[in-house]
Amino acid sequence: MKDSFNSNRHRNVYLVGGGIASLASAAYFIRDGHIPANQIYILEELDIAGGSLDGSGSPESGYVMRGGRMLNFSCLCTYDLFSFIPSLTNPTITVLDEIKDFNHKVKTHSLARVVENGEILDVSSMGFSNQDRLDLIEMMAASEDHLGNKRIDQWFEPAFFETNFWYMWDTMFAFQPWHSAVEFKRYLHRFIHEFVRINTLAGVDRTPYNQFDSLAKPLIKWLKDNGVNFLMGYQVTDLNFIESGEQIFVDRIHYLKDEINQQIQLKEDDLVLVTIGSMTADSSLGSMHSAPKLITDKKDGSWKLWENIAKVSPEFGRPFVFDSRVGESKWESFTVTFQGTTFFELMEEFSGNSAGTGGLVTFKSSNWLMSILLAYQPHYIGQPENVTVFWGYGLFPDNKGNFVHKKMADCTGEEIMTELLSHLKFDAVREQLLKECICIPCMLPYITSQFLTREPGDRPQVVPEITSNLAFIGQFAEVPEDVVFTVEYSVRTAQTAVYKLLNMDKEPTPMYHGDHHPGVLFDAMKTMLR
Repeated sequence: MKDSFNSNRHRNVYLVGGGIASLASAAYFIRDGHIPANQIYILEELDIAGGSLDGSGSPESGYVMRGGRMLNFSCLCTYDLFSFIPSLTNPTITVLDEIKDFNHKVKTHSLARVVENGEILDVSSMGFSNQDRLDLIEMMAASEDHLGNKRIDQWFEPAFFETNFWYMWDTMFAFQPWHSAVEFKRYLHRFIHEFVRINTLAGVDRTPYNQFDSLAKPLIKWLKDNGVNFLMGYQVTDLNFIESGEQIFVDRIHYLKDEINQQIQLKEDDLVLVTIGSMTADSSLGSMHSAPKLITDKKDGSWKLWENIAKVSPEFGRPFVFDSRVGESKWESFTVTFQGTTFFELMEEFSGNSAGTGGLVTFKSSNWLMSILLAYQPHYIGQPENVTVFWGYGLFPDNKGNFVHKKMADCTGEEIMTELLSHLKFDAVREQLLKECICIPCMLPYITSQFLTREPGDRPQVVPEITSNLAFIGQFAEVPEDVVFTVEYSVRTAQTAVYKLLNMDKEPTPMYHGDHHPGVLFDAMKTMLR
């Protein structure tokens, strides 16, 4: 069985996956490539687009967001994309205008970045030894070839991982000591301008609502309004290639729809862009009374698809490097919905920050290395005034809690909240708060898989040399210098793919290089000496 696709005009574009990389690609095909929107097809196996920029739920059942991405003035690709997408709540301005206006009004300046044993720590000093400073400088000067597939903890002394800097850096970006030294080096270069304010998070830009409502939904609406075809429930399982001289071309897309194997036959000039891998694949939700499950059999299709494609050519990457080490890539998040404002009022009194102005609060003494983030309210469009929502996560879900003596991975939402309230010493109101909240935990087996140690070639080029009608986009395609686990990285792969596939005389938005500015370097050096 075959679906009928528009083949009356020049070329069709097929985007596999409905995350931000595909959505951005579609936008650039329309704006810069002048591809008619009705000849662009987004194939997504779920019933909703947005990928990892998700947000759902209700006041009654509890809201859920698996994670969130921080923005920054240096996100030049992302801000370019949203400079031409109308705001969902005020179509007379762009999403970028909305973000700028919001951050002008609600400024981040954390007064409680790290907490230990219920007390706020002074983390204005990075806590470095001279050896730590030398190791950092040497890492920044070292080439990626020299670092190879080293882990971070193979470069630094054990004491480095007890510094204030590490507790702030690793929870801000979700690094673990066993992650890639190359990726850590890239982050040091990419965000060196944030050294001076890492303890306050003053350089972080937030969206007015969760990122599904603020970013994904307006972009999806704009694409639909222009005529882009969203094919939901289409699980792409494989691509078929044909040879032409020294190159190979995609000529068919195999997919599963309503449990029936089907295919799309491509024309000679059609293009295919595939989001390979997924940081949120196989995520599992728990409840107040149940723990989430750890799924490792690749129930979702993104990893299997990449594995199938990778069999065709070494230029298509090595997915097993990223999807076979769940023990090194998983952590657990949780979203908490309160009927009332009591918890938020207690947190404002404790931290000195009103919701939306404090950024992450990290509990250094937590065996789970738990952090929470109280965003500006409402955090969801349509969220009632008397309902409050916050998000948190733990980097060590296999450790037993300090107060609830179970692995975080085995804990219900109620037990996670009990652990959190105990760290905050909110014992007097614990029972009241537990009755007022719905805590939904989420296990994420591949959430930091893009940080795992790797070698050149493990991540394929955005447009491999062996083919000219296929591109790889998203977090697992290779973009020199830029850093994964960001919206920016996905949008940069989208720009790269569109401009190269269309042979345009246009380059992706130039990257911000704070490490090329003497003033930024001087401030970073002063911060390292604090």
